[in-house]
Amino acid sequence: MGNGSSREGKESRRSRLKQKLQRFRTHRLHLRTRFSRNAAGVVNQRAVTVEDFSGIALLTLIGADMKFKDKWLACVSFGEQTFRTEISDTTEKPIWNSEKKLLLEKNGPSLVRVSVFETNRLSRNKIVGYCELDIFDFVVQEPESACKSFDLLDPASSNVVGTVFLSCAIEVETDPVETEKRFAKRILSVVDYNEDGQLSFSEFSDLIRAFGNLVAANKKEELFRAADLNGDGVVSIDELAALLAIQQEKEPIINNCPVCGEALQLTDKLNAMIHMTLCFDEGTGNQVMTGGFLTDRQASYGWMFKLSEWTHLSTYDVGLNTGSNASHIVVIDRKTKRLVEELIDSKIVLSMRAIYQSKIGLRLMDQGAKEILQRLSEKQGKKMNTVESAQKIPSFLEFFKDQINMAEVKYPLQHFKTFNEFFIRELKPGARPIAYMNRDDVAVCAADCRLMAFQSVEDSTRFWIKGRKFSIRGLLGKNVNPNAFLDGSLVIFRLAPQDYHRFHVPVSGVIEKFIDVSGSLYTVNPIAVNSKYCNVFTENKRTVAIISTSEFGKVAFVAIGATMVGSINFVRKEGDHIKKGDELGYFSFGGSTVICVFEKNSIRIDEDLLANSGRSLETLVSVGMQLGVSTRTFAGST
Repeated sequence: MGNGSSREGKESRRSRLKQKLQRFRTHRLHLRTRFSRNAAGVVNQRAVTVEDFSGIALLTLIGADMKFKDKWLACVSFGEQTFRTEISDTTEKPIWNSEKKLLLEKNGPSLVRVSVFETNRLSRNKIVGYCELDIFDFVVQEPESACKSFDLLDPASSNVVGTVFLSCAIEVETDPVETEKRFAKRILSVVDYNEDGQLSFSEFSDLIRAFGNLVAANKKEELFRAADLNGDGVVSIDELAALLAIQQEKEPIINNCPVCGEALQLTDKLNAMIHMTLCFDEGTGNQVMTGGFLTDRQASYGWMFKLSEWTHLSTYDVGLNTGSNASHIVVIDRKTKRLVEELIDSKIVLSMRAIYQSKIGLRLMDQGAKEILQRLSEKQGKKMNTVESAQKIPSFLEFFKDQINMAEVKYPLQHFKTFNEFFIRELKPGARPIAYMNRDDVAVCAADCRLMAFQSVEDSTRFWIKGRKFSIRGLLGKNVNPNAFLDGSLVIFRLAPQDYHRFHVPVSGVIEKFIDVSGSLYTVNPIAVNSKYCNVFTENKRTVAIISTSEFGKVAFVAIGATMVGSINFVRKEGDHIKKGDELGYFSFGGSTVICVFEKNSIRIDEDLLANSGRSLETLVSVGMQLGVSTRTFAGST
């Protein structure tokens, strides 16, 4: 009976272990599928160099203290990944106790954003507050992983709406043996069935069998005996973890990730350990947050969104989307290196897809829709210049409440008598610092916008512009000699409605001339730009300014009108000497675009902008940020 019970106990333990690991593998497989679909990568998609590796931080989102009662969930965004908690049962002081491990790199993201949402909405939960912290600063100031409080700010008003409580510590250091010891301890705890910190040989064997590794199976008795110094058949997890770490350094006994089953590159011990550490905790941590999201808005959506996604009416992705998939625009914030969702009314998205992503829409354009857009833009332009239009400003701010910072605006809200006055608002002096102001060989960003940059026009048509006949000749119009710009570099500055709508000079020089080019008023939204059925940039109304510079040769600055933008206004004239960062003009109501064309081999565009554009991913930038360096005068790194 005793032996039978013992065998049944062993089989039961092994069965539980297999189920547990299988559950982790299934959970991880689900996440990997989502990551793959979203192009955000699996846990360790890109190899990390030893020089760039800064450790792995354990961030714990403990809870919050809110100003009013509701049910709450929280999202944590870090770089291109977003995670969410479960909905808290408590209504005024939500408790999550959710953990997430974050890979830290010297040249990677450091800013963590925590967003708190109320969950009483059917289709989409509403953000009520957020806070941001630099994770490197946090762990330096709080080395003992102490709990620290942060004010939650209302995105619209910056008023404090609550307090969130966090702790954070660097859990994985750069010492490979110490890192492996920590991981070994964590995985050994899986078979510590009674949670006493001690393992029997039977428990240890269960884990080795689950790995299915012959090398490990042959070494298990030797390792266990080395740890069992007093011969009582029981060893501490700490002692066994230390031996496993040493063994892994000598002769690896873990060839595949025990959670997802992926083969490990054992010659790259650092990345193998990073993979296992993050992958293991994805399925086995303490209240680990759900991952696989791109933005906090995506993570917060309710069941109506899940239904629409399931039926393929609404799809999130990074990079270029066309046709029925062109539903959400996700861009990367250059400052925070965080993915951000661009807000667009769902009805507008559906109409744009119907018009710009179909042959039927193209026929409508050919049969008079262009004239309809022209009349609509003129009508809306007049309407937004009426005193009554000012009533729309509060709702506009509410819709874009976490994307418009009124503290930067030169005048208070009551100053604006019409909506268009608010739309072309000025910023306070110094709100947009100009990079390397005294160096004319450094070009800067011309607008607050979503930017795409390409070293050649050929790259732009491969990764972004899908119109049938796009060319530099077509863009500049028949009254500009295009020879200087053929095969040149192209930078697209797309302004969304919520952006500051004044555009600035990217380079220092002299304005040679302005050329107006008549045309349509298609939307400049990527849904249209990425359409193969129309040519937004070469057919829209636009004004071309030719700027002559000492450092970059000639630069063509093209201001392009769009739906609802019937007016392009310049505040400079021909012959003016201009300094980079100077205001050049502004667009009236709507979104629009500026395109700068540089002569071939005249500029070395910043690598991060090119890399993002190569992924068909727009970069969120501000006026004055560095764009690139002249190759004609470049003599060193900036």
